[in-house]
Amino acid sequence: MKAIEITEFGAPDVLRLVERPIPVPGAGEVLIRVAASGVNRPDVFQRKGAYAPPPGASDLPGLEVAGEIVGGAIDGPNPFGLKLGDRVCALLAGGGYAGYAVAPLMQCLPVPAGLTEIEAASLPETFFTVWSNVFDRAQLGAGEGGADEILLVQGGSSGIGVSAIQIARALGFRVFATAGTDEKCRACEQLGAERAINYKTEDFVEVIKSLTHGRGVDVILDMVAGSYVPRELSVLADGGRLVVIALLGGATAELNLGEILRRRLTLTGSTLRPRSVAFKAGIAAQLKARVWPCLEDGRIKPVVYQVFPASQAAAAHALMESSTHVGKIVLDWRTLV
Repeated sequence: MKAIEITEFGAPDVLRLVERPIPVPGAGEVLIRVAASGVNRPDVFQRKGAYAPPPGASDLPGLEVAGEIVGGAIDGPNPFGLKLGDRVCALLAGGGYAGYAVAPLMQCLPVPAGLTEIEAASLPETFFTVWSNVFDRAQLGAGEGGADEILLVQGGSSGIGVSAIQIARALGFRVFATAGTDEKCRACEQLGAERAINYKTEDFVEVIKSLTHGRGVDVILDMVAGSYVPRELSVLADGGRLVVIALLGGATAELNLGEILRRRLTLTGSTLRPRSVAFKAGIAAQLKARVWPCLEDGRIKPVVYQVFPASQAAAAHALMESSTHVGKIVLDWRTLV
């Protein structure tokens, strides 16, 4: 099969199209003929040598694919009744940049009705991440603010951001977001953000406090960290939760722990890739029950910014690193399989 390999750590041009053996599915896994694979920021970190695959995972980048089940084990636990020939999208621990990929059956979901494989490939990594952190870890809607809780998404125009905005709005929550240009802010608002804040020209703390009459927000999904963290704590409502899922702004911050004590704040974080199949299967079940109906009736729409032929993975990574995109970048494998 064709695959994209990281020949050495470095710039996008270290990604090369190579021949690899078709992988063999193990216990509880299926073989997927890949039509499309999503490009995500962790793929860039892996290419640079900063995000190693977990033990046992493929060395190839790629954490999400969509395609057809063509082999493997479908006689074990199979909550969605998947079978050979079904179109699925799947969350992987690696190996998605290839014409064929293996995935645990429990991490495969049917392609939502009405969506293409290109659109479906843009879903798993961001949707699993958002659900795990916003709804499971931060418990949006289950805190002191109840059903009236508010979410702030830092980096609202990213793949994670456009997913978080749409899922939270579809489930009835108010959402604010930040982005780096006025154009990106408009895109966030078109996707359902009540107000998007240009962090280069506005102070998100002041704007949020004004919009909420001083109360603040209940949950913040943060991909920046660093110096943002103390400012984010100051804009949380009492009982609020800050979830850090990336460290684009740095891994250290100086905090006022007294504020956390006085106002019952929670600072937490997580990374999804090394978690167990059972953990990810639990997220898949929630997505199928709560989010897939919203995709199928159009309340949530995939946001695919650009599609590249898989042979142009280096160009896709260059676009990812430019941060000029809104939403997801996808590789199309259909001409290479």
